Amino acid sequence: MAAVAPSAVPAAAVGQKAFNDKGKPMEVRLSNMVAAKAISDAVRTSLGPRGMDKMIQTSKGELIITNDGATILKSIQALHPAAKMLVDLSAAQDVEAGDGTTSVVVLAGSLLGAAEKMLQKGIHPTIIAESFQKASAKAVEYLTEISTPINLEDKSSLLRAATTSLNSKIVSQYSSTLAPIAVAAVTRLATPTSSNVDLRDIRIVKKVGGTIEDTELVDGVVLNQNVVTTVGGPTRIEKAKIGLIQFQLSAPKPDMDNTVVINDYRQMDKVIKEGRQYLLNICKKIKKANCNVLLIQKSILRDAVDDISLTFLKRLNILVVKDVERDEIEFLSKSLGCKPVADIDAFTEDKLGYADLVEETTHAGAKVVRITGVKNRGRTVSVLAMGSNSLVLEECERSLHDALCVVRCLVKKRPNPVDSDFQRALIAGGGAPEIHVSRLLSQYANSLKGMEAYCFQAYADALEVIPTTLAENAGLNPIAIVTELRNRHALGERNAGINVRKGLISNILEEDVVQPLLVSTSAIELATETVCLLLKIDDYVQTR
Repeated sequence: MAAVAPSAVPAAAVGQKAFNDKGKPMEVRLSNMVAAKAISDAVRTSLGPRGMDKMIQTSKGELIITNDGATILKSIQALHPAAKMLVDLSAAQDVEAGDGTTSVVVLAGSLLGAAEKMLQKGIHPTIIAESFQKASAKAVEYLTEISTPINLEDKSSLLRAATTSLNSKIVSQYSSTLAPIAVAAVTRLATPTSSNVDLRDIRIVKKVGGTIEDTELVDGVVLNQNVVTTVGGPTRIEKAKIGLIQFQLSAPKPDMDNTVVINDYRQMDKVIKEGRQYLLNICKKIKKANCNVLLIQKSILRDAVDDISLTFLKRLNILVVKDVERDEIEFLSKSLGCKPVADIDAFTEDKLGYADLVEETTHAGAKVVRITGVKNRGRTVSVLAMGSNSLVLEECERSLHDALCVVRCLVKKRPNPVDSDFQRALIAGGGAPEIHVSRLLSQYANSLKGMEAYCFQAYADALEVIPTTLAENAGLNPIAIVTELRNRHALGERNAGINVRKGLISNILEEDVVQPLLVSTSAIELATETVCLLLKIDDYVQTR
């Protein structure tokens, strides 16, 4: 009879020899863990509404002030491969849920700390990884059980989720302005049957001027560019017919560098006259198509539009906006219902978009081009973000993006692990779900045997890093707060969480601190996957 495989021996066997690998794999694992935990510690202080901000100077000398985990880690020049994995983890959470980018890294760091202790006890990394994966699945199950399903028609729930997301940002005092904008933008794009919202259809146009309170959702389209008025063209056109062109309104140039020698004034006049005639013919064709607003794509080969053609367009009463970026073309053609034209011969009236009004106005000291009353409008939204300086403006855009992502999470359909329905649900914030899951996992660990029970218990303890960090960052006593929180949950208060503003434990749902279920479940799943991946690495090879 064949010998019994080692795996068949029960893990709880008293005489089981502690796992003792060769020296190098252990060194590699510890090196990976130290590097990854260093990254986790770097962003840990910026978790929660009382988190600190980071000032980052980029290689180009630009300054960024933020407490958004994904932005901080994107700017960190991580050299160690394991550290890069945590940067990628934060980016993955940003794509999947949009919020919780700091939480996911802090959670991964805590799980790595727990795994390190297990390794030192002599438990095999594969057993730890498998147990963590099972614990992660259980955690998602427990989170889904305590979640509250919501309806997309319930705007107040969406607002509460968006406000909670904004409360941990630098611009938290403006959450009453930005949260309704985020909810309105996403709900405008979402249909009752849609399973997702493409955030590329929401364009945030940034203008320096005014304050964040001047930020607004525009009914129509706002352009990044200003109207060209160097020769005094119109800045307001009613009953606009909008053309979007990708060719240049300037004298043609040959493909190769060459020199033309003119030794006679009459020839000189002829060249200038021909050039003017060429541009005049193009402008006449544009006017013939009944176009009175012209958006011109940016050109790198030659001037997109020169003064001669601007003079002709002014006489023909055509409003001109130049330097439209290549990546804006798709959004503008979708929003305005017009088609981009690459050749003057193809410029016809059926390619134009129609709007009631195109005008350049001054809004809080900044010039803004608005296109309103668009006919055949696509499903797109424009947000005009205002701020006193570029630093505040950049952070406002990042915060608004996170709020948009949170509302999108509640539109996104994902299969629910507990039943076959789809999850569009909210859970409490403030460390409540983590303590709840930690408690249930500890109870579940008691029903297990052997090594797995140890690993489940370690996983449950590691989840407490979120409430502990929230308390630390708010200047509270983390041990007293987390002990009190555990006690409240043991007494059956499932929604008890850390009220950072008052510095005590209270029912966090009454404080309107809520977050989408997807943010927490995806953070736990992604953090666990990354930790398991790091645990299974036992060698590091550099290729030349």
